[in-house]
Amino acid sequence: MNDYHIELLSPANADPFFFLIQNNRSRLEDFFAGTVGKTKTLEATRQYCQEIEKKIELKLYFPYLIIESSTSKLVGFIDVKNIEWSVPKGELGAFIDVDYEGKGIITHFGTELIRQIVAEQGFKKLFCRVSPNNKRSIRVVEQIGFQLEGVIRRDYRTTGGELIDLNYYGQTF
Repeated sequence: MNDYHIELLSPANADPFFFLIQNNRSRLEDFFAGTVGKTKTLEATRQYCQEIEKKIELKLYFPYLIIESSTSKLVGFIDVKNIEWSVPKGELGAFIDVDYEGKGIITHFGTELIRQIVAEQGFKKLFCRVSPNNKRSIRVVEQIGFQLEGVIRRDYRTTGGELIDLNYYGQTF
């Protein structure tokens, strides 16, 4: 995985971040609804990245980009959101560009990011919520050490309006 690296999302990455979302928009609509909704135009994405910078400073959100080192192309995204510092815990989410699926990139950088963020921020738990139908994501979260803790019934409304169950995976430290 030396061909790739991760870095925090910043306003300097707004334009390539917009194109990463745009290239994967239809695949992301249901489960990255907030990000997709706030990045509909290049200008909106720039504004969103400005807002994100403030959330990072306040330790409310940690969004990371996966970048192909040789081309500087953004190929994926991993974030820690829904942070509760009283525990402390956060929710891990991730996606990979359609052209980079199946290469183990999310598995590798998910594992690395978990080590890094637990050491730096002191999280005691990370969790993921995954659609029971998303077999690839289930395989990835299990490979990086998450265990199924249960199914949360009718927990999430997709962009299309469907109310669905989610598998809840956790990992403690």
